[in-house]
Amino acid sequence: MGRMHKDQLRVHIRWMIRRDMSDVMRIETDSFDFAWTEEDFIRCLQQRNCIGMVAESNDKVLAFMIYELHKSKLHLMNFAVAAEMRRRGVGMQLATKLVGKLSTHRRNRITLAVRETNLAAQLFFRKQEFRAMKVLRGYYEDSGEDAFLMQYRMTDEMNEGLDEAVNRIAQYHDEN
Repeated sequence: MGRMHKDQLRVHIRWMIRRDMSDVMRIETDSFDFAWTEEDFIRCLQQRNCIGMVAESNDKVLAFMIYELHKSKLHLMNFAVAAEMRRRGVGMQLATKLVGKLSTHRRNRITLAVRETNLAAQLFFRKQEFRAMKVLRGYYEDSGEDAFLMQYRMTDEMNEGLDEAVNRIAQYHDEN
């Protein structure tokens, strides 16, 4: 994971609470053309395996992430940083927090889907040592857009199969 630089902002990362929803919704709608609704967040967070976290500074929410707990992995469902806080280490601190939840004995990887047109997110997650594993054709119902399935894998397993991952992208697998 990346290192903090002098111009980067230290944040406090904590569980998301109901009072955070207006800030989370602002960040969400500013960040995405096809934003989640408040009902989407509530429905997701009511699931036992769904966790929401926020990064804050001076009692102001600057970023959030929503992820699901699975038997052997964490699946990142939503991740956004307020536009004015990007490139200041906030997202990197959230990603580092998520990676810190992995263990070699149980959940040893993180997966996420990122829109093929969201180059900024692809580059951000690649910098955080996530690798594109395959293309998910027509993944997004709202636009029919394809997604890249990206994965962070703990330990040396991450380097094994890297060549295979590149080949899988080239083959444009369907996931349905």
